[in-house]
Amino acid sequence: MEFDLPTTAAAFIALIALGVVGMIGADMMPTDTVLMMVAPSMAIFGLLMLLIGVKHGEYRTTN
Repeated sequence: MEFDLPTTAAAFIALIALGVVGMIGADMMPTDTVLMMVAPSMAIFGLLMLLIGVKHGEYRTTN
């Protein structure tokens, strides 16, 4: 499977949405806390891990 930009964006959004919906559904904490604090931190962490993964892939292809 080739991950181009639309495929990667769809997988990223689906993964974050699944995590947010799961936390809201589990009633772990108030919904406003999940949406205002947890969802943005999940997105930022996901973007950081995506960038590290892309850079590692670039490193692997050149070495």
